[in-house]
Amino acid sequence: MMEDNYVEWLVKRKDPAYALPLKALMIVICIFSVLMALQTVLGVILMTAVFIGTYFVFINLSIEYEYLYADGGLRIDRIMGKARRKKIFDSEKEDVQFVAPADSYMLKDYETSNSKVMDCTSGRKDGKVYAMIYQKGGDNKKVLFEPNEKMINAMRRAYLRKMVV
Repeated sequence: MMEDNYVEWLVKRKDPAYALPLKALMIVICIFSVLMALQTVLGVILMTAVFIGTYFVFINLSIEYEYLYADGGLRIDRIMGKARRKKIFDSEKEDVQFVAPADSYMLKDYETSNSKVMDCTSGRKDGKVYAMIYQKGGDNKKVLFEPNEKMINAMRRAYLRKMVV
């Protein structure tokens, strides 16, 4: 029965509108810096700095979210450039107040004015976005995420009265 309580799901964030022009600009600047490096010693330093900057731009524009649901707890990791992973959210079953589709009117009863909103979605219009209201001590969050059917079913079993589908 353990496999029913453990679900992983990976969602790739849609690239922002400025991603392609920014990548093209960084490549042009890289080419220009290589030409500068052939001319002067200062050009070599400039080229190194530009290459490092380009690396970070490319990594930070490629973002995926990995949802890991296990025994009532949800963990969300941000994966940048398919290489660097960072845990950005972790909840236990007891801390979850309510889970519902993000456009559900039932969320209004659980939202507070000091809730921090975390968007961990793909950003696509066709995505089925859910909102989790999380509270632990003074920490109130509304976490937006896109679970698959298997995760929704596992959450429904664990949260019973705390979830609307």
